[in-house]
Amino acid sequence: MVISQPRQRVLTLESMNENARKVEYAVRGELAIKSDHYREMLKDEAKRKTLPFKEIVTCNIGNPQQEGLDQKPLTFLRQVAALTEYPPLLDSPHAADLFPADARARAAELLRETGSVGAYSHSKGVPFIRRSVAEFIEARDGYPADPEHIFLTAGASAGVGTLLNALIAKPTDGVLIPIPQYPLYTASLALYGARPVPYYLDESNNWALNADAIRQTIKRERSEHGTVTRALVVINPGNPTGGVLSEQNMQDLVHLAVDENLVIFADEVYQANVYDPSHRPFVSFKKVVCDMGADVELVSFHSISKGVTGECGRRGGYFELVGFDSDVLEEVYKLASVNLCPSLSGQIGVDLMVRPPKEGDESYPLWKEETDAIFNSYKTRSAVLHKKLNELEGISCNPAEGAMYIFPKLTLPKKAIEAAKKAGKSPDAFYCLALLDAEGICVVPGDGFGQEEGTHHYRTTNLVPGVDEYADRLARFHRDFLEKYKD
Repeated sequence: MVISQPRQRVLTLESMNENARKVEYAVRGELAIKSDHYREMLKDEAKRKTLPFKEIVTCNIGNPQQEGLDQKPLTFLRQVAALTEYPPLLDSPHAADLFPADARARAAELLRETGSVGAYSHSKGVPFIRRSVAEFIEARDGYPADPEHIFLTAGASAGVGTLLNALIAKPTDGVLIPIPQYPLYTASLALYGARPVPYYLDESNNWALNADAIRQTIKRERSEHGTVTRALVVINPGNPTGGVLSEQNMQDLVHLAVDENLVIFADEVYQANVYDPSHRPFVSFKKVVCDMGADVELVSFHSISKGVTGECGRRGGYFELVGFDSDVLEEVYKLASVNLCPSLSGQIGVDLMVRPPKEGDESYPLWKEETDAIFNSYKTRSAVLHKKLNELEGISCNPAEGAMYIFPKLTLPKKAIEAAKKAGKSPDAFYCLALLDAEGICVVPGDGFGQEEGTHHYRTTNLVPGVDEYADRLARFHRDFLEKYKD
């Protein structure tokens, strides 16, 4: 029997999870959607002629290997990955001609430990790879790490979600997040029904923070809104700011976490992207906590998507838990088990990040050449963008000490602000949409990351090849925009 009567839908906007509807994620928001539309238009010869640009320049997300940016993957990583994906290559009579000895040895070792990349692993991740991560952490910080306290994840974002899911117990629970911040945190807090508690980074002081001001924020949120602040998110190096925290700032935050009974979420995925380590080196929160002998709960995140690895689509990362009760560790393990395990190819990527070729290995010279070239390209592009943008009227920006971004501050004419209001857009979004329409350049408005009221910014990556031409296009648009809306 055919039922022709249309039925009422079970899942509608009105009936779906209200928290899911509250989620916003600016780096994949309106501008990214519009840029995808333009990209499709460029494939059509007739439509292409109607646009004032010949390509879309994607600068809205730190995704180095995407089309148009075209960062080449690290050879050693892809060689080992190929061998683990198709083990018969190891037995090929041509294997020695195609793959260096250390790549073949690593692949064979990983296959012995994993069995197959098509099989489930332990829910925390392959024990052998977790031991490699523990050795990496100990070598970096000088303090031991327990592989049983390390969880491999499908990128750092998955780990953040797991820990927030474990942490958030009541609608009055709050989490301190830096402003500006990577919108993963506001999106995740919305999804889990928690309250974001913003603390502001000081743009006039290279995005440093003030622990005393954060204490006052906690006190005010508690007294005015009944918010129970349970965790402190720190992104170091900063996204979108590019700032690197001083060790003194980090110590201040550890004292704060101890005094206020907070879990520290240390997002350290850009730890290999620090451009002047002699002035401001990367120091992990694990090292600071251990140096201080502080009794505090700390979770630290890392990822193969950033650094010089740039394997965003492979989805590999890890988190380490420090100072947590054993029964909580068991509950986090249970949450991880719900998803069975992270991708094996991502886990292998983590092993290759924390155990790269070492001096004397056959692959080391090429690995060193490739990683140095990638790192230096990021550093040079950041410097060029900082210099050229700061030369423009109405733009100022701090130098990027780390990460993959520049976050310039815009001083916009009143007429532009009024036009934005009339269009129903924030001034930042209005400016960025105009940039996309004129130049095909996709960046992210500052309001997608949060910013001090009355200020306007945008974030661009430092991943665009031909940075001088790119900076010149940004400058050309900016001058035209100011001329169009001059007061």
